[in-house]
Amino acid sequence: MDLQRRILERRGEFLLFALTPPREATPAVRVQEIADVTAKRLQDLDLDGLVLYDIDDESDRNPEERPFPFLPTMDPAEYLSRHLEGWNIPTVVYRAVGKHAEPELRSWLSTQEPDRVLTVFVGASSRTKPVATSLRRAQDLRAEAAPDLLLGAVAIPERHTRTGEEHLRMLAKQAAGCSFFVTQVVYDVNAAKNLVSDYLYECVQRSVDPVPIVFTFSVCGSMKTLEFLQWLGVDVPRWIQNELRHAEDTLEASFDQAFATARELIAYCRRVGVPFGINVESVSNRRSEIESSVNLAARLRDELDGSA
Repeated sequence: MDLQRRILERRGEFLLFALTPPREATPAVRVQEIADVTAKRLQDLDLDGLVLYDIDDESDRNPEERPFPFLPTMDPAEYLSRHLEGWNIPTVVYRAVGKHAEPELRSWLSTQEPDRVLTVFVGASSRTKPVATSLRRAQDLRAEAAPDLLLGAVAIPERHTRTGEEHLRMLAKQAAGCSFFVTQVVYDVNAAKNLVSDYLYECVQRSVDPVPIVFTFSVCGSMKTLEFLQWLGVDVPRWIQNELRHAEDTLEASFDQAFATARELIAYCRRVGVPFGINVESVSNRRSEIESSVNLAARLRDELDGSA
């Protein structure tokens, strides 16, 4: 319950590691092999929690050709219950609520153990996309069926850069029951700091305590992966694109950039007093990128522990 307690007490300084479940077509035996290898790989990281993504097709949001084809993945809740049952730390299960019918979502919520599971609700990727359950209705369902289940939401610094209103969206979600936020992958540190600052001072103005913001970081081993991140809506500053494109080792350069950005955000949040967490994302199936993500998490664990 340490992760839940830190969130409820708005203390932050926790480390998460995020995964995408195996592809839907993966044989069950192979799925368990992947789960076992993953658990072994992460066992020495002293993580505070695991994150399991719920992948949805976002082609309606971006008309450009997807750099990698969309391949459905296992439902994260099913992956957790069937293949990660031995995992003994809290798990944040994402729910792309638009693809889950209300009875299905209510049933899942009502059977979760709040000391083991947290959730993040993600709305539709565009306003035109048909949905089975709206984000607002999903928030109401959680309050009705599982009020003790900690609920998180997505925060997008890039959207704040475009609209200047992401901090207001965060506060509206907070009022609807959200106890923490998780960002998309952060490359633009200034965009992230602008969002933190605007959120903090809006909280001060409203006499509301800020909740933890979990910043997501990932390594990028190729320019194709970089294109995919940009397709997803991640803003990568031109100077970082140039450094990755011209680096002798793109993966090493990406690691250094992610680590430096994370350290800067850690220092900033500590200075202004906004509770935060760190989430290291590993969604590649390339061994080198997976190992680099694990190394990044280990380095950031040291950064968090260094403040103790």
